[in-house]
Amino acid sequence: MHAQRHDSLVEIRSSEAEAIASAYLRAADGDARAALVQAITDALTDLDAAERRAAGQGRLISRGYARGYVHG
Repeated sequence: MHAQRHDSLVEIRSSEAEAIASAYLRAADGDARAALVQAITDALTDLDAAERRAAGQGRLISRGYARGYVHG
């Protein structure tokens, strides 16, 4: 049963990736290299933003534990 679920997820991801690739290629007027460079640039930008959010959440959690500590 898991194999079927995995296969369908892979199929969805592949079709999603193809749609995104097609959109980048259209935006780059058919220039495959420019489309690839833009897609990678966007992915790295998104990754950096996600890492910054995760780091910020980690700091908030740490501060929350420190503030929530009751001296007893």
